[in-house]
Formats: sequence, C-alpha cells, structure tokens
Amino acid sequence: MTYKCLHAMLVTSALLIVFAKAGVAQMDMQQRISSARGTAANPGLSVVPADFSQLKLAPGFLLSLNVLDDSDFVGAFRIDEQGNIAPPVLGILHVAGETVSEARSQIRQVLLEKKILQDPQVDLSILEYTAPQVTIIGEVASPGKYPLLIPHSLVDVLALAGGTTITAGNEVLITHGNAGADPVQVHYSRATNPDAVRDTIVKPGDTVQVKRAGIVYVLGAVNKPGGFVMQEEGTLNILQAISLASGTSVTASTRTIYLLRRNADGTVVDIVVPYKKIANGKSADMQLRATDVLYVPTSTFKAVMTNSQGILTSAASATIYAAMVY
Repeated sequence: MTYKCLHAMLVTSALLIVFAKAGVAQMDMQQRISSARGTAANPGLSVVPADFSQLKLAPGFLLSLNVLDDSDFVGAFRIDEQGNIAPPVLGILHVAGETVSEARSQIRQVLLEKKILQDPQVDLSILEYTAPQVTIIGEVASPGKYPLLIPHSLVDVLALAGGTTITAGNEVLITHGNAGADPVQVHYSRATNPDAVRDTIVKPGDTVQVKRAGIVYVLGAVNKPGGFVMQEEGTLNILQAISLASGTSVTASTRTIYLLRRNADGTVVDIVVPYKKIANGKSADMQLRATDVLYVPTSTFKAVMTNSQGILTSAASATIYAAMVY
C-alpha cells in the first residue's frame, strides 16, 4: 500500500511539473505576442519625428520606389548633388526641396503624361536621410548642433538648447545657411512675451547666436563692488546698479558719484551724477550702458569718524581688559 501511494505521488508531481512548464511557455508566448502587438499599435514607441512627413528631400537621401504591378519601376534611388533621381524610363526627376508626397505625385504625373500606366499606384518612402541641423551658440544652456527637419519658431529652437542662460542679453542673431543672405537680428529676452517672437522662423542650416548681456561695473564705497549683468530687457539705471551692489557703505560720499563711459570712438567721458538728488526723487535717474563704470567716492569725514569710533572702541576694550587683569 505504501509503495502504491509513493508511486502515485511521484506520478502526480511529474504531471504538475510538466503542466507548469507548459503554462510558463504559453504565458511567455502570449506575452511576446502581446508585446509585438503593442509595439505595432503604440505610435509612442516609434522613433520617427513628428514632423517627418514635412521633411524636404535633399541630396544624399535614399528613396525606395515601388510602382504597383510594374517591376520596371521598383528599386532604391539616391538623390545626387543636383537633387535628382533617375528611375528607368522616367529619366531625370528633380525631387530636392519636395516632400515625399510631392515627389510621389510628380512620379505619378510623369507616368500618366508618358502614357506608361493608366492609373499608376506609386509608393515612395525614405530609406536613409541626412538630418539637417541648426547650430545654436552663445548664451544658451547647451550650445551645439541639433537636428532640425523643418523650419521652426525661434522659441522652439532655443528650447532645443535648454533655453537662454542668466547672462543672456536681449539680442539674438540668426545667420541663414544660404550664401549671401543678411543676418537677422531679433530682440528677445525672458521678459518678452513669447507670442511676440513666434513669427521669427529658423530654418535648417541656420546659425542662432544668443549674445551676452551687457555688464555694468560698480566700484568704490559700496558694500558689494563688482560687475553686474544688465538682465531681461537690457536696461539698468543708477539706482538699480547701486542696489545690486548692496547699497553704499557707511563711508560713502553720496552727494555726487561719478560715471565713466567709453564712447564708440574709444574716448572716455567722466560724468558727475547727483546721486543724492536721484535717491530723494529730486532728479531723474539715468540709464546705464554696457561697460559703464559707476564709482562711489569715500567721504573723508565719514572715514575719519568711523576710524575714530573704531579706535575709541578698541581703547575702551583695552581699558576693561587691563582693569580685569591688574
């Protein structure tokens, strides 16, 4: 009896193992089929760019041509440097600058005009293509070359490079790839409404340069001397510049300060600025230019008083220390 029970248990275990392996194999097959179907059905898994259908054919592209029910017009044809392909019988066809749909219509029209086929069914697709690029340089997060299949707005192109940096100015220079075209200068900044520059179109082969913002230098009796970027709209007045320098120091002479400005011819102008009146609202503020140097002088009286106060404080501390020791 024991032998029969043991035999039955072994047989049952063997059957369970066989069924389990079969089930795993079936599940694996179903998963592969589902995965394949999902890949075919899910357009999000495609690597074809969204604007691929609008791509203009160019030299170097390899096209696949297939005319239904006519093997004479089946093959792969590469576009030459002149932008032409030469299918048998059809002769030379200029397709550069056209979309696939436009080139397909041209081939169909030639077949009709030459009375080769009465109702030609033409299938044309791209096997290989050279992605046109746009060059983005200057004050952007990631300068470099980026694929650009079709023309896009300036806002979209700058987004390819991660947008502008904090030191970007309000001028963007667009140089077109075609020879002889004049560069286009565009006023653009983060403070500008993006809708105002969406009409500026960048084409494949163009170079986009985001220029650096101007810098104003604040020196002398300020709490944080240094150079400061003229951000946003590229404007900066005297009160704003002093504020960026964390204000004037306790020893500053605030009645008049000095502005050193270099002209286009190289000459330097020294301008006396009534800072105290400007700060009190009694005089109009002045807009600064790139490379301007704002100098805040030191008041001799304030410096002496500050130093005297420091000396008296040190002397008092020394007296207290002496009394405690002796």
